[in-house]
Amino acid sequence: MSNLNLVHLNGLRALEAVARLGSLQAAADELGVSIGAVSQQVIKAEAQLGHPVFQRLSKGMVALEGARPMLARLTDGFRSLSEAVAIGRPRDEKLLTISVAPVFAARFLVHRLDRFTALHPDIRLRIDATTALADFVADGVDLGIRVGAGKWPGVDAELLLPQLVFPVCTPALAKRLKEPADVLAMPTIVDGRALFSWDVWLRAAGLEGRQMEVRHVFNEASLCLDAVIAGEGVMLAFQTLAAYAMKEGKLVEPFAIRAATGAGHYFVTPEGMRQPPKVKAFHAWLTGELAELQPAPAIKA
Repeated sequence: MSNLNLVHLNGLRALEAVARLGSLQAAADELGVSIGAVSQQVIKAEAQLGHPVFQRLSKGMVALEGARPMLARLTDGFRSLSEAVAIGRPRDEKLLTISVAPVFAARFLVHRLDRFTALHPDIRLRIDATTALADFVADGVDLGIRVGAGKWPGVDAELLLPQLVFPVCTPALAKRLKEPADVLAMPTIVDGRALFSWDVWLRAAGLEGRQMEVRHVFNEASLCLDAVIAGEGVMLAFQTLAAYAMKEGKLVEPFAIRAATGAGHYFVTPEGMRQPPKVKAFHAWLTGELAELQPAPAIKA
């Protein structure tokens, strides 16, 4: 490890951050220093290494081809150091940090957390709402709830609830829907980022190949749900998205047909790591909450 004496550690951190983030400004924000300080650290590190690491362009800093293997090793190394520091720091066993998608947090979790608090008043929650899969050790996250196929690297993923999709609309609009084919004439609210389409449900309803009339497209499922609550049309929802609005009577499910997407809600924890009592407590509570979701009388794959 004598090579580490040749280049200052802060310089290596600057090189790695600029390479990963693509600009001096982004690196400065992450490192908590000024742009000028990052620039000087990069210049000094390049001088100590004896060659340039970046090409300076108007759009930012681009790593030179020959420097990329070194920069990749630096990223791996600093990630390992970050994990080591996280492991070495004492953990607050009464604070549970949960990484969840924003739509799950807003539409399902926040309406039920009072029940968890009533059962476990000694556990405080920190909800990290993000669509990215958390780096558990580096980010200090205890568990995650994710929707997908359950095949994420470096984690243990337990299926909690298979994802089923079904049309929802206001009670007023539902009066116009007597049979599944009637939905074809309804204005449709579409989630542009959904991993499923109306074809999944139309196939289950015996309407394969038919087309929907699209009124609005949003890039967020929660916004779609708000539009449907406002009476703008019908959308294809899933259990945790629509459960609270249906319970409140704002939305109804006009047909007893649900279709499986092949995805599911997963309880995600660091791979091979023993679950502490606070994680086990949340798992037991959440499993019970998801079991309460009202099933449809008929489910088709």
